[in-house]
Amino acid sequence: MSVSRPIRCLYSRTFHTSKPSLRHHFHSSPYYSAGKAGKGTNYTPLDKTAKKRTPAEIYKPYTAEEKAALAKKYTPAQLAAIEAGEEAVDPEDLATQGTVRIDPYALEYLDDLSTIVPVIDKPVRAPETNYDPNLRLKTEDEIAEDLANWVQDLPDDADRVEWMKFLDETRLTVGKEEAELNPRSALAPEIPKLTDPSTRYKVAEEDGEGENDPHLQRLIKQSGFSPKQIKRFRVKNLVCHRVVNQTRMGKISSQYYLTVAGNGNGLLGVGEGKSAEPEDARRQAHMAAIRNMQPINRYESRTIYGEVEGKVGAVELKLSARPPGFGVRTQSYIFEMCRCAGIADLSARVTRSRNPMNVVKATFQALRSQRLPEDIARARGKKLVDVRKVYYGGNV
Repeated sequence: MSVSRPIRCLYSRTFHTSKPSLRHHFHSSPYYSAGKAGKGTNYTPLDKTAKKRTPAEIYKPYTAEEKAALAKKYTPAQLAAIEAGEEAVDPEDLATQGTVRIDPYALEYLDDLSTIVPVIDKPVRAPETNYDPNLRLKTEDEIAEDLANWVQDLPDDADRVEWMKFLDETRLTVGKEEAELNPRSALAPEIPKLTDPSTRYKVAEEDGEGENDPHLQRLIKQSGFSPKQIKRFRVKNLVCHRVVNQTRMGKISSQYYLTVAGNGNGLLGVGEGKSAEPEDARRQAHMAAIRNMQPINRYESRTIYGEVEGKVGAVELKLSARPPGFGVRTQSYIFEMCRCAGIADLSARVTRSRNPMNVVKATFQALRSQRLPEDIARARGKKLVDVRKVYYGGNV
């Protein structure tokens, strides 16, 4: 399997307006334009005479107007530091490396590391020189003396603001001023109050919700997921019908459920449940789907690798990778499974039987049977080279 492609692959959609090939290329593809691809689709030809802009032209130095605007907010020393930093950074590095990190060592949140967040970063403590062993609180006589001096120096046109300043500026201790305003302590600073209601702390009753459910506790021990993670999983009941078992005692009816679950980021599971009570069957399928969750390989975190096939019973289907913007163009059962697994671009073709239960099982079998390009290259004794960074200037 040839992984590296010539540069003409990038312009294949421009020069060939015929029916697109079903063969999958292992590199980023251009987005589909609005409307159905094929008939009536117009493509703008490439302008080969257009001059490509260099990084120096994209990241230009500050103009006089921009420096005047910066001078209103920053001091001259800060402006000098900003200009020195701009000169130290190569525009070529900004064009090739100025992207959001997606490597395993990247931070879990976007931050320029310019300010200290007390909840996440290491707390900043006051210096040891702020400690005063002789610090004590003022007596009632000393506080009354301060109040008398403030009343004596009070101007004739005083208002409520003067009283508020007195309460804020009057010290309550005797000793070093730094020991009262910024004391040295071994305790961590207080956690700031959260104004957003969505990030508030839950009370003990909410945190303990579900602790008495034996089924949930058994699922936590078997799967290793926390209760918060289990609540965030996307669960969908795909098949629900009544089944009857003929015995010598007569017909015994039960309820059957087929459920899929996923975290929307590469995990997918299928579970079945059957019981005389519909609620018990639904819970069994729900727990089994979370318990059976398996990782699904995704190319660029949006589609699959190439084409895969699955067969369960009389159901035969083929899943094909598609370029960005294509969407999930499949039947409803496969569509819901792709939403749970976090697959955004996919097409499927189901042949022969279309039994819903076997379609779900065959889709899960096909997604789990993907072969990675690294494994194929290793089996053939070849070296896999990713040329996308060359094609797209590192913005992949």
